[in-house]
Amino acid sequence: MPQAKPAAAAKRPLTYQEVWGRAGIYAFLGVLALFFLLPLYVMLVTSFKSMDEIRLGLIFSLPQQFTVDAWVKAWTSACTGLECTGLRVGFGNSVKILLPSVVFSILLGALNGYALSFWKVKGANVLFACLLLGSFIPYQVFIYPLVRVYAQTGIYGSLPGIVLTHVIFGMPVMTLLFRNYYSGLPVELFKAARIDGAGFWKIFIAIILPMSVPIAIVAVIMQVTAIWNDFLLGLVFAGRENLPMTVQLNNIVNTTTGERAYNVNMAATVLTSLVPLAVYLLSGRWFVRGIASGAVKG
Repeated sequence: MPQAKPAAAAKRPLTYQEVWGRAGIYAFLGVLALFFLLPLYVMLVTSFKSMDEIRLGLIFSLPQQFTVDAWVKAWTSACTGLECTGLRVGFGNSVKILLPSVVFSILLGALNGYALSFWKVKGANVLFACLLLGSFIPYQVFIYPLVRVYAQTGIYGSLPGIVLTHVIFGMPVMTLLFRNYYSGLPVELFKAARIDGAGFWKIFIAIILPMSVPIAIVAVIMQVTAIWNDFLLGLVFAGRENLPMTVQLNNIVNTTTGERAYNVNMAATVLTSLVPLAVYLLSGRWFVRGIASGAVKG
């Protein structure tokens, strides 16, 4: 009779070189973590200090008297130019810009990727090449032509104008993302649906979209981060009534008469970055799963 194998083999002790190798890797990662976390630490501790304490110049010290007055002022009454309404107005504008921009750009990117992957229409490769080319051209090249077109059509400086701009500029990356993902799906599903009589939209809604959850999460993270952090497009196309949070943050930092309120500026900066930071913290593992399931195929 064959002998039973031991339940668990004894671990091989690490060699001298392996111990030092691991120590070096952890030390390197620790230095990188400190490098990226140090500015956040300075912003946080400064935002909880009073101006009297900030004048001492001890930027790395913890607050002696913890206060949230700077956070309240940054949100409710900091001056963003001539108006002193804080960041709350910019937050509402950013949400109004973000939601339709993310939804439409992802849906159109998924539709383009589906059409380019399964429906071999004439000239599809040329169209895809043109979309990819658009992703490598700087935004600044398109700004003046878009301003002229929007002004002629009456949507310049409006909410539909800035939403349309984000959808246009997000189209190449979203199309590439979904096309590469769909290229890894079994084509037999598409052929079987065609044999059963399903058409273009039936296959897309009933088969393709339910299988697109992993890559859709990746697309949401990418678009939320890009649109929320945008400054240039919001400044040019949003108009005075729809300025996003990033533009108002710049106005807070640069609207100064007398002493600069560093605690308010730091609090406003952290408030502006909370949404993309929360998205990464809450859905980081889904982002990795989406990438691993085919986001970089093709």
